[in-house]
Amino acid sequence: MRRREFLTLSAASIGGVLVYSLDREVFRLSAQTNQSVRIPLRFFTQSEALFVAAAASRIFPSDETGPGAREAGVAVYIDRQLAGPWGRDRYRYTEGPFEGNAPAEFGYQGKATPQQIYRQGLKGLKGFDRLKAEEQDDTLKQIETTLFFSLLRQNTIEGMFCDPMHGGNIDMVGWQLIGFPGPRMSNYDDVDKHFGEAFRPKPASLRQVTRRKVRPGEDLE
Repeated sequence: MRRREFLTLSAASIGGVLVYSLDREVFRLSAQTNQSVRIPLRFFTQSEALFVAAAASRIFPSDETGPGAREAGVAVYIDRQLAGPWGRDRYRYTEGPFEGNAPAEFGYQGKATPQQIYRQGLKGLKGFDRLKAEEQDDTLKQIETTLFFSLLRQNTIEGMFCDPMHGGNIDMVGWQLIGFPGPRMSNYDDVDKHFGEAFRPKPASLRQVTRRKVRPGEDLE
């Protein structure tokens, strides 16, 4: 068993929002203080988590239009997914023969699990988090045709817009960015109240809607 590693985030770097740790502890941080939170990692080493956080921040950067992957905690989401059944390919048929030129709709055809793809791909990103933004972009362009990058891009988008219980979309910043209200079961009570006007309810997570402690799929083993 390897030594437990952590990803340390400063309050300023994530804008002073709710932070959901991998153990589902919830912290409220203030961006005006020097507070920081240590998030326990399930799969990544600390250096790997920093590489992924930096890479995801270039794929979905923060700008004047709103927050990006860093504020949404995308690295936490990816770490949790890789540590769970998806990372081990529990739900994918992994026996050969593998068709190298299979149609795109067939999805990934290969023996390597997401855990193995990430671990191998991250070897080429050593020191990535210390590069300048332009250098990071150039590095990612060099690997953008690889299976590792396609997974990283896919997971970055998932981490931006998933339900917060999966570790990403902290404080529902992704949903706020696109105006998604979350898994609302009904708008019945609001039909007459907002008749004839634009209605954009405040986002609510699945746990808030159901008022139950819903367990994410990666924790059901």
